[in-house]
Amino acid sequence: MLQTNNIEPYIGYVLMVGLGLIMLFIALAVRKSLVRNTHDFIIADRKIGLGFGVGSVIAVWTWAMAVMMSSGQAYTWGLSGLFWFTVPNGIAVMAMVPFAIKLRKVIPNGYTITGFIRSRFQNRPALIIAIIGMIFGIFLEIIINLKGAVLLIQTIFGIKEIVVLAIVIFIVTVYSYFGGIWTSAITATINTLFITVPAAVVTLYVLYKVGGAGFIFDTIKKQDPELLSIFRPEAAAGFGITLALGLLASTVADQTFWQKVWAIKPKYVKRTFIWAGAWFYPIPIAIGLLGLVALGIGLNLDDIGGDAAAVGPYLISHLGLPLIIIILYVLLVLNACYSTIDGAFSALSSLVAVDIVKPLWPNLAEKRLFAVTKLSIIACAFVAGLIVMSGVNFVSLVLTTYAIKTSLLIPLVLAIFWRRLTSKGFLWGIVLSIAIGLPIRIIYDELLGTLVIFGISAVVPIVWSLISKEKPFDFSVLRNTEQLSVAEADQTVPSIVASTTVSNKSIRGEA
Repeated sequence: MLQTNNIEPYIGYVLMVGLGLIMLFIALAVRKSLVRNTHDFIIADRKIGLGFGVGSVIAVWTWAMAVMMSSGQAYTWGLSGLFWFTVPNGIAVMAMVPFAIKLRKVIPNGYTITGFIRSRFQNRPALIIAIIGMIFGIFLEIIINLKGAVLLIQTIFGIKEIVVLAIVIFIVTVYSYFGGIWTSAITATINTLFITVPAAVVTLYVLYKVGGAGFIFDTIKKQDPELLSIFRPEAAAGFGITLALGLLASTVADQTFWQKVWAIKPKYVKRTFIWAGAWFYPIPIAIGLLGLVALGIGLNLDDIGGDAAAVGPYLISHLGLPLIIIILYVLLVLNACYSTIDGAFSALSSLVAVDIVKPLWPNLAEKRLFAVTKLSIIACAFVAGLIVMSGVNFVSLVLTTYAIKTSLLIPLVLAIFWRRLTSKGFLWGIVLSIAIGLPIRIIYDELLGTLVIFGISAVVPIVWSLISKEKPFDFSVLRNTEQLSVAEADQTVPSIVASTTVSNKSIRGEA
């Protein structure tokens, strides 16, 4: 059933560049009408509504992992792989609701989750480890999506890795550079449409091409009936539990999502994350079915280099599909990669501006702050491209990312909801969980290592804080301070050093 398709490489170039030009046109239009200063660039003046909010959350969550790893895990584990991949994804987005509501009330005019950590603990080491963790997570998101774009274009069009990397990095960096979060929100909403509709069309046509869903399920059943079982223990142990914890950590402990919490109008925050989580589900389900098709027709993983994430692109390019169907698939994956890289760049710019540059150089002029904020995007893109060239395995990269992010999850949850958590409990919970759990995960077992990371990051902060004599933290201090600063029209963002403050007027370009 599989055959070699002779797809001209120039089509790949046209799709990569053409999609980028459309996004650049939007970015330039956004810049002209909506982006006047750093405040607009990193927080959209807190005016993003429900439509753009839902679209932007879905788009940054529908990254290369959602459209490529869903197929790969369905191919590897059958229906249980699709189940364990899909169900926790939407839940992780909706799980942001209580955290978002809490912090939007406590710090209504915040910028970054690390800004909350700074104000919550007034402890430099705790802040530094939080900043490093957030930036590291953003880097990995960018790397994963660059890797996804490379896998896609290489597999279908045969274009060299270095060429794909150069084109994708240049395109997304340029249009992200001009618009910030406004560009991210608007282009992401458009990208959501470009992902959802093509996903349904492509999957339905593939099923038609191979003889229908009934044929595929009958074939899989003959191979191994267990592949049609949803609750296979092997799938849960092999990646499901690790992925579920990592997905939750990837929303709660990710500045990409927190930036949107503070950029969306307050009345829409709850509905945005509920609707985004629910509307996300059709995408990985549709694309994940491609993995079952590959399983049903007997695709050999060794034929595609052993990386399960390449199952979808290989199948699409070797089924003898009409060119328009192949183009739709390429566009939906490229949209997923572009929108997530764009969102990560936007989140990085907010961290750099608010938590690094302004605290270290509080008197930096607005024009220079704006320039440095945007230059951080270029530097990040360059470093991420070098890492992708190392040839790291896609699935391993995703799961390692989630294992590390898991170390931030419980300490951050406790910081938001538990008044007794101390700065040392927060700090050592993260450090020890990574120092002990990550080697176990790498040397012995992924699931065991992840559970150790999760356990240590939960136990150490609680025990350390319970034996501490520090007084419970008063969240009203943050709220009162913020209300006072708003009333004075001189909102402050504390620096890395607790005694230094930075006026938000300079971030707004009013200094």
